Amino acid sequence: MNPKIYLITGLMASGKSTVSDLLAKSIEKCVHLRGDVFRKMIITGRENMSATPSAEAVRQLYLRYKLTADAAKSYFDNGFSVVIQDNYYGDELNRMINYLHKYPVEVVVLCPDVETIKERERYREKTGYSGFTVETLYDTFMQTTPRIGFWLDNSNQTPQQTAETILNARKPV
Repeated sequence: MNPKIYLITGLMASGKSTVSDLLAKSIEKCVHLRGDVFRKMIITGRENMSATPSAEAVRQLYLRYKLTADAAKSYFDNGFSVVIQDNYYGDELNRMINYLHKYPVEVVVLCPDVETIKERERYREKTGYSGFTVETLYDTFMQTTPRIGFWLDNSNQTPQQTAETILNARKPV
């Protein structure tokens, strides 16, 4: 199989981490890039995103996206498939695709329903929804994120089923 880049996005608690890990494990010679790792590398001076982010928080977000794209391109150029996983809401999805514009990217948007997200959020070790509600973020995400790639309602799927669905869909951008 020729290497490719999978860009997995969706709301918090949509299954991105688990599904991306399973997807990467099912592809020979593959890397799983969690964009959040670049945010966590900032030890002092980190400013996190919020409902009303500071200019510095936005700058750090774009840096995280750029570092993720650069790492993905380097791995790809060395023969690896790459599964990128992060939050690309609204036009940020286009921004990330533009960073990868010369590469074979398959965009997958995980979009389980609100009740499924709430249920998953209850059982997560981390809390993703602080400062805004699941409903508000869901509505904004669905209204502003461009309909690019493969949108998958994985509400009634196991993570393994979702990974298999993605592998079988293969819709390049």
